[in-house]
Amino acid sequence: MASDTLSVGWIGLGNAGYPMAACLGKKGYRLVVRDADPERGVKFVEEYPKSRAATMAADCFTDCDVVVTMLPNGRVVREVVLGENGIAKHMRAGSVVIDTSSSSPFDTRELGAELEKLSIDLVDSPITQEQLHAIDTGGATLMVGSDSPKALEKVLPLLKDMSSHVFPMGSLGAGHTMKTLNNYVSVGSIIALCDALVTGQKLGLDPQTMIDVMNVGTGVNFSTKYSMSNLKSYDSGYQLELLVKDVRIAKDVMEKSGFQSELPGLALKYLEDSLKLVEKGACHSECLTSWEQRAGVEIQKTDRDKKANGTGSG
Repeated sequence: MASDTLSVGWIGLGNAGYPMAACLGKKGYRLVVRDADPERGVKFVEEYPKSRAATMAADCFTDCDVVVTMLPNGRVVREVVLGENGIAKHMRAGSVVIDTSSSSPFDTRELGAELEKLSIDLVDSPITQEQLHAIDTGGATLMVGSDSPKALEKVLPLLKDMSSHVFPMGSLGAGHTMKTLNNYVSVGSIIALCDALVTGQKLGLDPQTMIDVMNVGTGVNFSTKYSMSNLKSYDSGYQLELLVKDVRIAKDVMEKSGFQSELPGLALKYLEDSLKLVEKGACHSECLTSWEQRAGVEIQKTDRDKKANGTGSG
């Protein structure tokens, strides 16, 4: 098993990083973990005693064969790996960095070229999921890019221990390309759903019933099934500011591919307008706030219990 042969470092124990690292902890990996909040590392080691918490020193991952990063964006990944206190200069030749963050594929290729000079391979392996909180139970989907067949062979067992669905997509950056296009499709459904909800309410439809209909119709999507299935719960765990970042990456990827479409720019405008109306760290589904403002309506959340008992609106 890879848990017996690989020494693994992990940087980033946030909403996604902690449960992903925990998938390896449950399978007996001896992880060296680090987070900007040291208490997250302490908590992880308490839960998985085979692991140990790293300090912020650059040489904490010297003995690791593989270091996984799960960080907010590519800029942070680059700083952690190659910055003033970066870990790369202390890593062994032949080691591998796996970036599971949501980053620009172009930035990933640049980072890979610089790491290659240090004889370190970079693999991009961002995540998505088919249902809410799938990452908590090892059900994430990984999209993998690598220029090194040897590095890919080395890390695939590790990735499969992290996730149920692992898709090698091609050369370095291909994983991040797939991630941004996947998120772009998801954004389209979010915007269409917000349009439909405010329009429906203006015309007398119950928004919660609309979602119930879509979930057994052709309008079904991740938002209707999970993140916005219970209107205004705003608890998906995925922040609006991260969604905006992902749309910016998608827009850049499309433009650099030479394909012309007006939709990415329009989606970005709508979501950036939404970002101005919510508090920092707000759930991405709270973008609905700006649709309510533009439509001049407030989406009414139906009490499902009352509705089921015949005492609510129907």
